[in-house]
Amino acid sequence: MATLQRPTTKGADARKRNLFEPLLKSIQVNGSPETMVSWFTPPFTNPLRNRNSIGGGLPQSYFQSHDGMFEKHDLLSNTILPSNQSIVPTSEIHSEIPRRASDAYFKPKASLPNNGNSDQSGSSLIDYGSNPTYDDGPAVVGMAADVSDGTSRMGSTPSKVSVPSSHTSVAQSFVKAEPAEDDNVLHTLNTRVASSSSLSSQLSPAKSTTPNIEPLRSEGPVKQSNISPRANRISFTNLRPRSSIPTSLTPTELAQQSIHAAYSSRLNPFALHQNEFHLLHQHISQLHVTAYLNVRNRILRLWVRNPLVGVTPEEAAGCAASSRWLGLAEVAYEWLLRNGYINFGCVEVPDTAHIKVPRYKRKRSRRRTIVVIGAGMAGLGCARQLESLFRQYHYRLALLGEEPPKVIVLEGRNRIGGRVYSHPLHNQKPERIPEHARCTAELGAHIITGFDHGNPLNMIIRGQLALHYHALRDNSTLYDLNGRLVDKRQDSMVEKLYNDILDRASVYRHRPEAPTIIAGDKTLIEAGRDPQGEADALISNTETSRTEESTTRAESDQLENVPGGMDKLTGKAHMVTGSRKKAAPALAAEAMGWKLASNVLASRDLNLDPVARGMEHPTLGAAMDEAVKQYQFLLDLKPQHMRLINWHYANMEYANAVNLGKLSLSGWDQDIGNEFEGEHTQVIGGYQQVPRGILQYPSPLDLRTQKTVKRIAYDPKGRRGGSSRIHCDDGEVFEADRVILTTSLGVLKENSLAFDPPLPKWKLEPIERLGFGVLNKLVLVYEKPFWNVDQDMFGLLRDSDNTGSLDQEDYVKDRGKFYLFWNCIKTSGRPVLIALMAGEAAVQAESASDNDLINGVTTDLRRMFKDTLVPRPVEAIVTRWRKDPFTRGTYSYVGATSLPDDYDMMARPVGNLHFAGESTCGTHPATVHGAYISGLRAASEIIEELLGPIDLPTPLVPRSINSIKTESSPRSTVHKRKAEEAPAPVSETPAAKAARLDGIEREILNTIFAEIGFQPTKAGIKKGSNPYLLFTTDKWEECKERVNATRRVSTGNPNAKANKNDIRSVVGALWREASEETKQRYKEKTAGNRLTNNENAATFDARLASWNERAVEIRRKYLDDHPGALSVEEQESMWTALGIYEQDRKAKRKSGYADRTVKTEGMG
Repeated sequence: MATLQRPTTKGADARKRNLFEPLLKSIQVNGSPETMVSWFTPPFTNPLRNRNSIGGGLPQSYFQSHDGMFEKHDLLSNTILPSNQSIVPTSEIHSEIPRRASDAYFKPKASLPNNGNSDQSGSSLIDYGSNPTYDDGPAVVGMAADVSDGTSRMGSTPSKVSVPSSHTSVAQSFVKAEPAEDDNVLHTLNTRVASSSSLSSQLSPAKSTTPNIEPLRSEGPVKQSNISPRANRISFTNLRPRSSIPTSLTPTELAQQSIHAAYSSRLNPFALHQNEFHLLHQHISQLHVTAYLNVRNRILRLWVRNPLVGVTPEEAAGCAASSRWLGLAEVAYEWLLRNGYINFGCVEVPDTAHIKVPRYKRKRSRRRTIVVIGAGMAGLGCARQLESLFRQYHYRLALLGEEPPKVIVLEGRNRIGGRVYSHPLHNQKPERIPEHARCTAELGAHIITGFDHGNPLNMIIRGQLALHYHALRDNSTLYDLNGRLVDKRQDSMVEKLYNDILDRASVYRHRPEAPTIIAGDKTLIEAGRDPQGEADALISNTETSRTEESTTRAESDQLENVPGGMDKLTGKAHMVTGSRKKAAPALAAEAMGWKLASNVLASRDLNLDPVARGMEHPTLGAAMDEAVKQYQFLLDLKPQHMRLINWHYANMEYANAVNLGKLSLSGWDQDIGNEFEGEHTQVIGGYQQVPRGILQYPSPLDLRTQKTVKRIAYDPKGRRGGSSRIHCDDGEVFEADRVILTTSLGVLKENSLAFDPPLPKWKLEPIERLGFGVLNKLVLVYEKPFWNVDQDMFGLLRDSDNTGSLDQEDYVKDRGKFYLFWNCIKTSGRPVLIALMAGEAAVQAESASDNDLINGVTTDLRRMFKDTLVPRPVEAIVTRWRKDPFTRGTYSYVGATSLPDDYDMMARPVGNLHFAGESTCGTHPATVHGAYISGLRAASEIIEELLGPIDLPTPLVPRSINSIKTESSPRSTVHKRKAEEAPAPVSETPAAKAARLDGIEREILNTIFAEIGFQPTKAGIKKGSNPYLLFTTDKWEECKERVNATRRVSTGNPNAKANKNDIRSVVGALWREASEETKQRYKEKTAGNRLTNNENAATFDARLASWNERAVEIRRKYLDDHPGALSVEEQESMWTALGIYEQDRKAKRKSGYADRTVKTEGMG
């Protein structure tokens, strides 16, 4: 087997993203442990510090085998791939690993080094211990050890204390309550890599495993950044532009990747974020906006393509196409860095500690302390981000006479994760999951609601920790009371009716004022080109007179986001763009397939105003209940229809953790439009691996567990030098300069935490108005599955209090009881079902006994699977989150009395007391990613308090292109003589000059396109590589006419037109109903298109080079035919912007053809 050759790290090739793809494929085919070892010899002494490493995976440096007996219990991270590879989908590399002995327990040694590294001999700092015992009953196997303060804490909570869950061993004659905190914190250490690992990439959902790799330490000093000793910031002025722009990509391809990166970072690639606008509006013109967005998007591209290593200032400066934009690159880099859009998570970041500080600046003040209260996703995310920022701003802090502040995390439990809690199961023999993954049940957060369109967990889970995950499918079935499957047609009709009801209730929601968006030139951004010409007026001076191209409105007067369907996986409404005007309910019902009741007028409408406007605080549930009642006069609804409607009610109550009767009618969906995209997924082996990874990498955080905070004495004025005192219930007091409180809204509402002085009224009011709900689960573990293991979930309809009732109120109490079952066999490794209890049923579960709940769910399952023997579970866990003193519920919701800005008020700091957590994230509340984003926001507030606002360089953009230094030889005398034949315009304004240059450039491009056509591109060489897209193209107009006709009938407007989403829905239905013969025809056509694409791709480089040669010749000929059109300086600027220098043009003139080695990307 050939050994892989070590790649070079010199030159631009080190930044090519596909440099090692052939070698990676070789690894995946051969699967040899020896092949990977050769990657990690010098100069790859520390792959994480090299931007070439992409694809995900941290070094597996936390666990070590002892005589082949010990194996990590947690899939924290997996491997480093120190190259720019593309992960080949569905390929896997398997390696055998030793199984852990069933009777093995471990405990930490009392002495732990601060750096978290293993000793020189390579022995692990985790040793085996004896079977732990407790005073309150039999021993429970601790899956992890809490080594906070150097002591082992594997004890349990006394039985008299209310805990959030109970654990039932059903096989025995008694019910034993086990501690909810038995999943303790493990301070994992940098030891050897386990012999098996897995990999997942944010660029591909493929997962693979790699052999035994040992992390190597860095040899030699890290290259110093170019930092001015007299400046208080990193200076970009002497850094090299264009060094991060790959020469192998055309400008269009680079732009496509950069635009995708912006979307993947929750940013608009074509417009400024509101905070960017406030930072820049007094400093840049409309012309500069486009250049800034190009640079910003390119910086994001570097991060998205390799989140294993932080983006450096040198790389950020290299994203500027010319030295003129280096100031913009500096601002974009610092804004992205401070706000957590780059260099976040479990990542090695640039360290400025090695840069020498002038002696006269080496003053030292007391080292500050930042205390983060709570080790959930918000707290750990904030602490990790602070450590990262302090490392990157070490030099800036030193210039201010500051040491990097100390960050301490306090956690009341003896585990981390907060409401992310993966409870280990008794039976740890995994099936259907990787052997080294542990068997767990998710008692808290369960689902990742899409990785795409900006979810930061995408970078952490797939790009850094490389965790295995399972993509969920909505292939559920519903069972009725009698155990029979619900008819698909009936289910579809009721679901459409429910969506219509929700849509009509949504008419009354609050519509915030649409923000003004400052956009760049979309055409230039998509082409990957920067603007030319001088700046005109600042955007702050032209705010009231912007053109339509540069300013757009986020909302139309006629269109808005409306519920387009229900996501069964999350219970949330799927929003689509639709009209505010609603069709008459009778016509809408007929279009759904319903038959109207007798004597019903087609024009009859629903009137929800008495509820929506007649109540002081109207609720969503009241409005929807009223709509159901009025629909009962239009349709002949049966009891089964009512059960189906209320199943969807229960699913909505699951999404909001509360009865719909408590949700605000005007604000229940205030986070609308911020949903992520992509498949919903579950982490295999436990979601809690994510907070564990954040805790440990790249170095362990200072975590203190079992520190329950009872009182916070803070400085309400937030003065510099002011301090806070955090009092714990064990008597220990922590002093802090800044405090970040991440406790749940439920704890704040309970007033169990004292504040000195008391929180101000403006903070207490949103705490009171916002709601904090509860969702509970019943985990059922079996020896063998008796259900369809290929289905990720199945549902159960619940009856009313009065059997067969048509009264909506009779269904409220029990509709959420075991209404949905999650099949977790593919993520837990054991035959596990999780029964959900939502709405009122979740509240009832808090006081119900374990046996009653288990008996009830077993009866329901036996009714559903009557032809199969359904045993009692061998293990069961009941959650009771309301009783958990550290949460008092599950997640927040918009209560009936809530105001639109309550989430924003929750996020505002009070003096030196900052707040984070899902209830402070108005864009993504009630989610794990929302909690994490709030931690990034709190860290940004802290760094701004320490360093002040971003200091913009002066000048931000040089006013004259003449100041740009380019690699040019003496100018061509021919060009100079012809340019001097006509004088330059007199007193030409910047705006007029920009318009003139733009007109000339457009004329040149039109000439080029007219002679040789458009520039070849790799993407879209031949369209139609997807059979469904081909089908859509053929059927679009036909479906458009059908939908338009339906819309005109339903609205009574002869000019009504359907929106694209409605047309897509009809096309999708036609495709699903199409015969196999029809689909095969399109599949064959796409196969032919793919073949053609492959043939075209093989000749792409040659065709592109030929096109570029001709484009340069045509451009030169145009300038020869139009002497004086551009001045000498303007011509030099044009050629420089195109990446062509004087010596290159002279060579072309001699030969008549362009040199194929010349940088000619972007000729058109």
